[in-house]
Amino acid sequence: MNRKALSAFVLGVSMVATANCMAYESGDMIVRVGAANVDPHTSNDTSVPGLDVDDNTQLGITGTYMLTDNIGVELLAATPFKHDITLNGAKVGETKHLPPTLTLQYYPMDSSSAFQPYVGLGINYTAFFSESTTGALAGTTLELDSSWGLAGQLGIDYAINDQWLLNAAVWKMDINTDVKVNGSNLGELEIDPMVYMMSVGYKF
Repeated sequence: MNRKALSAFVLGVSMVATANCMAYESGDMIVRVGAANVDPHTSNDTSVPGLDVDDNTQLGITGTYMLTDNIGVELLAATPFKHDITLNGAKVGETKHLPPTLTLQYYPMDSSSAFQPYVGLGINYTAFFSESTTGALAGTTLELDSSWGLAGQLGIDYAINDQWLLNAAVWKMDINTDVKVNGSNLGELEIDPMVYMMSVGYKF
């Protein structure tokens, strides 16, 4: 490859790299849509040893509004997650829940790179509903209380162009719920899930 060809190649690569760089600005809105998986890391402090909650994947959506060039606020939402509840590995019930999570994010903003990492800290509210029982708990009434807790987040965007991006994000959420069967409080179930999301995003 001669010098002129090499120079043209380097210039072309630089133009592509520049085109794929993404820098957010105050007032930008970033919407990300993809698959979100809630993977409980259960700690059982109830009077029923062996009670556990399985993972589930649903459609997740996040919306981030940039307050400054480096600070954003994000809301995580999703279609209702549906979890099997097990006792020593056997299904005894199921529940649905919605975990809206509000997070304040920091973007280091390396404008020379297509990769834009970020960190976040916020609060999660989890509402449980449509509880049902089967197996060893069949015929009983199951109730899981709503939960408030902290949430930490790590994520990274990869710019496809100035508007479209790919995203990977993970949250650690503090979700604790009191378990009631036939109105009797059996104690607290600490679900404390990891939430993983792969998505496609668009910057407005």
